[in-house]
Amino acid sequence: MIRFENVTKRYRGTKRPALSEVDFNVDAGEFVFLVGASGSGKSTCLRLILREDVPSAGRVAVLGRDLRSLANRKVPYFRRHIGSVFQDFRLLPSKTVAQNVAFSLQVIGSSRGFIQQAVPEALALVGLDGKAKRMPHELSGGEQQRVAIARAIVNRPKVLLADEPTGNLDPATSVGIMQLLTRINAGGTTVVMATHEAAFVDQMQRRVIELKGGEMVRDEVGGGYGDTSSIPRLTPEAVPGAAAAAALTAVQEIQRETITGVVPTPPAEQPATARPAAAQDAVEPSAQGAPWPPAVATPPEERATAAGPRTTPIVIPEVEVAELGMADRLGLSRDDDEEVGPTS
Repeated sequence: MIRFENVTKRYRGTKRPALSEVDFNVDAGEFVFLVGASGSGKSTCLRLILREDVPSAGRVAVLGRDLRSLANRKVPYFRRHIGSVFQDFRLLPSKTVAQNVAFSLQVIGSSRGFIQQAVPEALALVGLDGKAKRMPHELSGGEQQRVAIARAIVNRPKVLLADEPTGNLDPATSVGIMQLLTRINAGGTTVVMATHEAAFVDQMQRRVIELKGGEMVRDEVGGGYGDTSSIPRLTPEAVPGAAAAAALTAVQEIQRETITGVVPTPPAEQPATARPAAAQDAVEPSAQGAPWPPAVATPPEERATAAGPRTTPIVIPEVEVAELGMADRLGLSRDDDEEVGPTS
């Protein structure tokens, strides 16, 4: 069905090949995941299968045809047997759902009778039989992707290529799309899907071809996603030293207020007692929630008379975090070689 024989693909202006001596065979009716980090060569494989590119070396054969020897004028006819689904849907915004699906049949010259029969069948298969007259902007992202899938399979292709089809969808919608692709595969269509969805790959246990730096490093039947270091984290990791930095900032703020002599006036119901200026500055609003009056600058001699004698505050010198290696001691610095490890 699909055969890669020692395929190498180089793009002009790049030092490293996009694919390097990749060799695999996909049989009819298989469901195959292409996995790997961004730039590993997954999309290049799909473009070669679709005959959007030709290999620099080696041989790509699809449906028994050597694509290097396929004349350009015959490429449109060859692509009638291959459906393709992309991450960005690529729908025609000025056409209805039914017109979008019918468009792929119209450009290849299908009869009106076949279009009128095939379009409702394709929409029913993807669960959109009641939305044929809707416009794309009236649909959710998952529904738009279903329209794109219906358009790809309406001509009943032998191969369906899916390039990150769930990349722009929420997890719940992505599950529905994967179930749909599974049903299409069960009907006999060969599915080749490039994806970063590690959870789906691990759960479905289909054939997995893993690429790394343009080289095929694994071809496993019933395998999982494997290395997930290329998948971005959904939640950021804690920043080292963040608590220490916050504490240092608070100390510096108290020191500045002590030097300037700005002290908030306590509420009337609280007795004025001798307290260090730093403690007075740190008092929060009253328990009743009534805001305090704005801070009033009071001369030091008046404060001493009103609140009684007090000790001289300890002067904490200004400290820049970057000075004297403070960033390293607080754990604020970051090693240049440190990488944030993604998770599934």
